[in-house]
Amino acid sequence: MTAIFIQTLPLRVYYEDTDAAGIVYYANYLRFLERGRTEFLRTLGHEQSALATRRIAFAVRSASVDYLKPAKLDDLLTVETVVGSLGRAQVTFIQRIVRGKDILLDAKIRVACIDPTSGRPVAMPAEIHRQFLSIAQPHPEAEPQ
Repeated sequence: MTAIFIQTLPLRVYYEDTDAAGIVYYANYLRFLERGRTEFLRTLGHEQSALATRRIAFAVRSASVDYLKPAKLDDLLTVETVVGSLGRAQVTFIQRIVRGKDILLDAKIRVACIDPTSGRPVAMPAEIHRQFLSIAQPHPEAEPQ
């Protein structure tokens, strides 16, 4: 059986991440998820800045997020990222944010590969597609592309 490739990113909740009640503001979770996907690519050897020089960018096409429990000031969180489903120009990431054993957020983020100068979809580079394909973990909620 193949081991599941899960990219993890630890992060601390700072004052700037919270609302007046000291709870993480809902939109900031999207920033945390973005960081998780960026570090996922970096782990595979692909930095966003280098991709941009090749006229490749990944843009969020859709996001489905379930907020389950609140994160609070000073919490230590972990963003978990896996590849759920894959097409030639799209990838769906299954992400979650956890605090210890508690799942705080579940998300399904569909990302399109685009040419940043035109905004048009393009096939992702073959080496990235092969890497994603080798570690994809089909998820019941990640529809085929």
